[in-house]
Amino acid sequence: MSKTWVVVAESSRAKIFQVEQNESIRSLKELKGFTHSNSRNHKSHLSGNQQKESRHSQLTDLHDTHKDHERTEFARSLGQHLNTARNNGKFKKLILMSPPKFLGDLRKNLGHETNKYVVSAIDKNLVRHNIQDIQAHIPARY
Repeated sequence: MSKTWVVVAESSRAKIFQVEQNESIRSLKELKGFTHSNSRNHKSHLSGNQQKESRHSQLTDLHDTHKDHERTEFARSLGQHLNTARNNGKFKKLILMSPPKFLGDLRKNLGHETNKYVVSAIDKNLVRHNIQDIQAHIPARY
């Protein structure tokens, strides 16, 4: 049986599932969950005085830059986990489900060899959906 992993992720959380196939029935089993709480922090990197002294637009720009950095860091961490799992033979096929920005960051952080294992990339944020919703978005053929 070919091991297929489904990675459902966004900028601050991710879940990895394994596809289990019994005859014609396909189901998902959750293997691991990840959270990146720094992606959720709002202006936590600024002191109270700095927040008061800065104008709204400066805070917005700084906040967006911080969010982008944290999103990239989480994608790097998740990519490293997937690269290691591939090196250890944990999966043979990989399906990615993520919003477009994070999907791009994640693909950049997968090694060249790991990217070869990606059989489908779905640009939707399904991380808060139940297993049945996630399963419904898996392509019939992969």
